[in-house]
Amino acid sequence: MAPVADGDGERELALDALGGDRETLTDRAIAALRAAIVDGRLPSGELYSVARLADRLGVSRTPVREALLLLERQGMVRFERNRGVRVLESSARDLDEVFTLRLLLEVPAARRAAELVGEDELAALSAELAAMGRLLRAEDETAFMTHDQRFHELLLAAAGNRRLVGMVGGLRDHVRFRGASTVGRGRDLRAIYDEHVRIFDALRAGDPDAVAAAMRDHLVQTRRLLLAADPATPPPLQDPPWPAR
Repeated sequence: MAPVADGDGERELALDALGGDRETLTDRAIAALRAAIVDGRLPSGELYSVARLADRLGVSRTPVREALLLLERQGMVRFERNRGVRVLESSARDLDEVFTLRLLLEVPAARRAAELVGEDELAALSAELAAMGRLLRAEDETAFMTHDQRFHELLLAAAGNRRLVGMVGGLRDHVRFRGASTVGRGRDLRAIYDEHVRIFDALRAGDPDAVAAAMRDHLVQTRRLLLAADPATPPPLQDPPWPAR
């Protein structure tokens, strides 16, 4: 039996103040485990026992197992019989699949958001865009990408589908836990910022077609650069023919 990565030197897993509701515990365990995978506290390729993870989170095994089962369905971990649960490595093919799904979800959602967005949503999006602009001078990629993520979340929320926000957030996590970034790969923060400005300007103009096209171009460019940066798997020869509608 392969060793399980439990023992001295393990980094702390944080779980916010807990209530007694099992569903709440499960939700918080999901968030804590996903965050630990994304930031490397639970490195990919390692085996972990449910019992030890539960101990580290300070909860019972049940919510941790339920959280891991959900993360398994999302492709982040895999249960191995009589061995534990393994954090999976993400491949170039995984990235390709993630962006295929994001194109399917976010392009029509952006179109719908353009039809529904109100002044409050536009103000919130403008604030995130302004924060991104201020961080260009500081060249703070981490903070910049936090506002980038929030911009996308607000745009998806404006489309009127709360579940979509969580689904796309999970897809973004796959990219983050692989440590993938397009910055420095023929693309700087200014280019990413300009892509978001184009999306916002089309939103403010009330042009659903332009919003959808700007979102599609942003995601396709991100996908192309991430795949091109991986020497193991070449990018697809062409992007799929996503329709305007």
